[in-house]
Amino acid sequence: MQFFIFFKRADEEPVDQKKYFEDSCKPKCVRAWLEYQGCVKRVEADETGHKHCTGQYFDYWHCVDKCVAPKLFEKLK
Repeated sequence: MQFFIFFKRADEEPVDQKKYFEDSCKPKCVRAWLEYQGCVKRVEADETGHKHCTGQYFDYWHCVDKCVAPKLFEKLK
């Protein structure tokens, strides 16, 4: 069991492994990030308020989550 990663002694702060894995996976999702940033630039000029980049934002986080999931669940075994 590898629960020691999430649970430490009472005098220590627990470490969120998901944040660490997200940071390590973000470079693998550069394409989705660039698409999101491109959309943000295009939408800045929209004065109607109807345009948004929600789809691109979720595409980026889907990529990150897809990379993080196997690593995170391996630590939970």
